[in-house]
Amino acid sequence: MTAGRTASPSHDHSTGQDQPGWIGEALAEHERLEIDTAGRRQLPLADREQQVLDRIDRARRRKPRVREERITMSHGSGGKATHTLIEAIFLDAFRNPLLEPLEDAAQLQVGGSRIALTTDSYVVSPLFFPGGDIGDLAVNGTVNDLSVAGATPLYLSAGFILEEGFPVADLNRVTESMRAAAAAAGVHVVTGDTKVVQKGKADGCYINTAGIGLIERDVNLGVAYAQAGDAIIVSGPIGDHGITIMLARGELDIEADICSDTAPLNGLVTGLLDAVPGVRAMRDATRGGVATILNEIAKAAGVGVLVSEDDIPVRAEVRGASELLGIDPMYVACEGRLVAVVPDEDAGAAIAALHAHRLGEQAAVIGHVRAEQPGIVQLKTAFGGTRIVDLLVGDPLPRIC
Repeated sequence: MTAGRTASPSHDHSTGQDQPGWIGEALAEHERLEIDTAGRRQLPLADREQQVLDRIDRARRRKPRVREERITMSHGSGGKATHTLIEAIFLDAFRNPLLEPLEDAAQLQVGGSRIALTTDSYVVSPLFFPGGDIGDLAVNGTVNDLSVAGATPLYLSAGFILEEGFPVADLNRVTESMRAAAAAAGVHVVTGDTKVVQKGKADGCYINTAGIGLIERDVNLGVAYAQAGDAIIVSGPIGDHGITIMLARGELDIEADICSDTAPLNGLVTGLLDAVPGVRAMRDATRGGVATILNEIAKAAGVGVLVSEDDIPVRAEVRGASELLGIDPMYVACEGRLVAVVPDEDAGAAIAALHAHRLGEQAAVIGHVRAEQPGIVQLKTAFGGTRIVDLLVGDPLPRIC
C-alpha cells in the first residue's frame, strides 16, 4: 500500500473471524463454501488446494515417457523434459543400482576403496564470458560434482570437439584456463581426446570431462536421505552464472556488473564435512538452479520442502536483470554454489563452517524439509503467501554450461 493512501472497505481482506455480526458470518460462509460463476457449490478452499496437490503427485508418479518424436532444446535444460529423457531413455536402457540414485557422481567400490566417478560435457555460448570461460568451467564443474559426492577430486580427462576454423589462439586460451583451474583445485588432467568436425558442424569448441575422486570419509550422501525437520542451506548468492552468460551474448541491451561464480567447491565442502559429518546431501546448483535441486530432494526422499524467498541470497544486480528478463533466479544456474541438507540441530555449525570459507561468506539457511505435502516444494513469498515451485519444462537460458 502506498504511503498516504487508505484502503477502501471493498479492499479489506480480513477473515470472517475478524469481522463483527452478520458481516463476519457472511465472510466465514464465503470462505467455507465459495460459489463459482455457474452458481454451483465448490469444495472449501483448503480441499481444492489439496486436490491440486494430489493431481500433481499423481502426474509425477506416472511412468515417464518422451512424447516428442525429436530431441528439442528443452531436453537439455535440466528441467522436466531433461528428467523425462533421462528416466525414460537412459535410465531405462542402462538401469543398475549404481546409476539409479541419479546423483552428480556414481559411488563405486574398487578393491578396498570407495571412489566417485562423474562425467560432463560443456557447450556454453559464448566460450568466453566475465569471470571465466569454457575451460575453467569444465574443470570446476567436474571437480564440484565429485566434491558434493563427498569425494576428494584427483584426476580428470578432457575430450575436445573442435570446429574447423577455430582459432588456435582461442584454444591456447581455453587450455591455459583449464591448467590454472586444475592447479587451483589440486587435480590433474591425465588423459584426453581430440576430434575435429567440418566448419558449421559445431560451435567452435565443445569439451567433455570425466573425473575420479576418492571417498575417504564414512559418509553416505544423497538427496534421498533428507528427513523431515532438516535444514536446507545454500552456500551463497544464486543466479550469477546464468545471468552473466545471458548478458554476455549481447542479444539484450542490458548492462550489469555481474560475473560468473564459477569456482572449485572442494575446499568449501571439506570444511563443511569437517564441521558437520552428518550432512545428508549436497548438490551443486547448475542447470535448473536451486529450484530443480529442491524438487529432486522432495521427489527422491518423499518429503515436502518449504523455503522462504526472503532468506534466499540473490545479488541486487542479478535480481534486477532477472526482473527485466522475466526470469526467476531460483531457476538460474550457478557454477560455484551448492545446496546442502543437514539436520536442523547442525545448521548453526554448518553455516559457521561455510562462512569461514571465501566461497561461503553469504551462506544461508533458506528453508526446511517437512513431512507435509510430500513431493511438493513451496516458496513463502516476500508478500506473505506461498506458491508451488515446480520443475520447469525447459530452460529460459539454454547452453549456460
